[in-house]
Amino acid sequence: MNIIWLGHGSFRIETQGQVLLIDPWLTGNPVLSDDHHETALNGATHILLTHTHFDHVADVVSLAKHLNVPVVGQYDLMGYWSEAEGLETVGFNKGGTVDLNGVKVSMVPASHSSTFSTPDGLRTGGSEVGFMIASEGRMVYVSGDTDIMADMEWMGDYYKPDIGILSAGGHFTMDMKATAYAAKRYFNFKTVIPCHYKTFPILEQSAQALADGLPGVDVIEPELMQPISL
Repeated sequence: MNIIWLGHGSFRIETQGQVLLIDPWLTGNPVLSDDHHETALNGATHILLTHTHFDHVADVVSLAKHLNVPVVGQYDLMGYWSEAEGLETVGFNKGGTVDLNGVKVSMVPASHSSTFSTPDGLRTGGSEVGFMIASEGRMVYVSGDTDIMADMEWMGDYYKPDIGILSAGGHFTMDMKATAYAAKRYFNFKTVIPCHYKTFPILEQSAQALADGLPGVDVIEPELMQPISL
């Protein structure tokens, strides 16, 4: 399994012959330059979306059409895009699991918001979620944008993820200290990969506080386009 950071909250996960793009944000992403776009998208089989804020959803519709791949996400939004945009979608909801050619993706709660701009003002795009991805004998928790929440207790106990891709930049999500607290209290991770940080000055710039708060856990600060092989 290769986990590749595309900047901010965007990832490429290569596993079992599938290439999952998680919240792929290319247009306007200050971290991912244009010359990386083709490599980031190459061979993609699915797009997974956690919520509809611009820094997660801006390119999803256009990429789904360009790459001719399904978008996987919250049922209400997937139904809308299927009708309005003609996209191939896999819509499900919290508590559900879908099988993406052997890679099993379960939808779990997040605590955030999920809106997008229209000419008529803000509209709600389904609800914010996270994912548990089971593949190659591993369980990867993709938190999406979230705060600490009590649901993490049962999520950690039931799914038992050993890898956490966790929003940790603060201001809009948990910061590094809060992420360390949540990871230590509710989960038993072997590996933690922080995200949703360093992109803008308002966000945290270092994961040192996360690493300090999780002794014995392999906290990996991702490098742009560099595979983390697990």
